[in-house]
Amino acid sequence: MNESWMTEREQSAGGGLEERRVQIDAREDREPGLLVAGLDIGSTKICAMIGEVFPDRVDIIGVGTSQSSGMRKGVVVNIQSTVEAVRTAVKKASDMAGCDINQVYVGIAGSHIKSFDSPGIIAINNQEVRQKDIEAVVQAAQTVKISDNQQIIHVLPQEFMVDDHTGIQSPLGMTGVRLVTNVRIVTADMTALHNLIACCSQAGLNVVEVVLESVAAADAVLTPEEKDQGVGLIDIGGGTTDLAVFSNGTIKYSWELALGGNNLTNDLSVGLRTPLQEAEELKYLYGGALSSIIKENQMIDVPTVGERKNRKVSQKSLVGILEARMEEIFQLVDKNIATAGVRNRIKAGLVLTGGTALLPNVVELAEQVFDMPVRIGYPSNVGGLLEQINTPRTTTAVGLVLFGSHSKKFAAQEQGGIFSRFKRWLRGMI
Repeated sequence: MNESWMTEREQSAGGGLEERRVQIDAREDREPGLLVAGLDIGSTKICAMIGEVFPDRVDIIGVGTSQSSGMRKGVVVNIQSTVEAVRTAVKKASDMAGCDINQVYVGIAGSHIKSFDSPGIIAINNQEVRQKDIEAVVQAAQTVKISDNQQIIHVLPQEFMVDDHTGIQSPLGMTGVRLVTNVRIVTADMTALHNLIACCSQAGLNVVEVVLESVAAADAVLTPEEKDQGVGLIDIGGGTTDLAVFSNGTIKYSWELALGGNNLTNDLSVGLRTPLQEAEELKYLYGGALSSIIKENQMIDVPTVGERKNRKVSQKSLVGILEARMEEIFQLVDKNIATAGVRNRIKAGLVLTGGTALLPNVVELAEQVFDMPVRIGYPSNVGGLLEQINTPRTTTAVGLVLFGSHSKKFAAQEQGGIFSRFKRWLRGMI
């Protein structure tokens, strides 16, 4: 892969790295923060990220990536390969951050993910709504039958209702006769979930929480205004494309498609009769999402399977192959948006993220298919190593760190955080 070309394009598309740079105080002049780690185990790469959490911000202090060969479409197909890749990515991130980590928030995706709405209701008998009442009504919404092979990973409150008052985001302190909620329940296949956790365990990591990747990515790229007005997030990874729709500040719908960037590479490999590795390189060097803007006489050298010499192929033909697959992915997502009845919620447009969002002219193609505004989502809402994370490729990993930083389970880990930062201080003294 042409890394210099990729970096230049990612920075130019990101709206200006300097504008988003956060000045970090010298480490020795401030109290260390608690540590939180995110682990994005994808089909093409594994990304480990370590964040330092302060009361007013989260700084990314360690990033590590490795090639992934043990995953396919979001599911582990080779545990040993995945374990080794996880160890490599975590070691790189730990070395950069100058700390050891043993607890992670792990992302999950794939067509085995299911989600649905479920209501809950309890009586409050003209009393003020207490925190335990909110927890009780959310618990009541979970008492629903799910498939034996599925396990709940998220219970995401959509809204609350106190008597006849609807659309309430936080009912704490309100008075009424009954408290009602509607939650979005997200489930994952138990075998896929077990294998993902087993890979982390064998790599010496304890999984604090498994997080739907689109939920995590939203924390990294969406603004509060977009979530409130209504926005769709499309995360195009190597093996899957994940859709999440947000409105009134909360997630309203999610869906997983078992197609992603690897399908584009495979199409090029077959269509141009070139090895997969060469197809991946060609995708980044000459790829695009609109063939109509490519001149007919622009030719490229393509290594061919079984032949010693390269052959000439028009770049327009190459881009045409990619365009066809991207258009198919977008059309399938668009059809699902229509079928699910959530199009009217997407008032602020769509945000594309994930590595495939870097394909030139992908925004223009998406706007043609969806007929609404589209932008590319870059990680934000963090400080620290901005140059290393200034790419849609790291969106999920950054999101996992942010998700972990405000998780109730993270708040309960303060003692472990103190120990971790002590080890960082000790390392700095050696």
